[in-house]
Amino acid sequence: MKLYPSIDERLKTQHLAIGHILLKIAPRRLLKRPQPNKWNIHDNLAHLASYQPTFIERVNQVLINDQPLFGRYEAAEDPAFEDCRALASDDLVKQLSIDRQKITGLLTNLTDAELNRIGVHKKYGPLNIVQWTEFFLLHEAHHIFTIFQLAHDTELQ
Repeated sequence: MKLYPSIDERLKTQHLAIGHILLKIAPRRLLKRPQPNKWNIHDNLAHLASYQPTFIERVNQVLINDQPLFGRYEAAEDPAFEDCRALASDDLVKQLSIDRQKITGLLTNLTDAELNRIGVHKKYGPLNIVQWTEFFLLHEAHHIFTIFQLAHDTELQ
């Protein structure tokens, strides 16, 4: 089992959409909240940047342990999320690319046996590394879509 072409391509390029979405966005727009206590664009970027190292760690745990169990990732419980929120949005976008290279390098060098190793998600059950990667990419796509919506929502002007 190898990473199928869709996963491979999204790993390499999906995160790059963020830079294009933000290209002509005013800096103040990055901090505009859609509602009180709801994440703005910057918070979504901080979440994506803080989760990538967690994903790398989870893949490594799957590789060295027999069916490790993982709960839902909660940004509020991750000190790295607050650290990322303190960074500039441009720096977060750069960090996403740096960590994505690490993720891509890790995953594309795994053997079929390693890709088939299982980690158990508390809600979604047993997932092999390919399925974890699909989950990671879909989660990221959700946040990229949210960033797009916040960047273009005419009611937030």
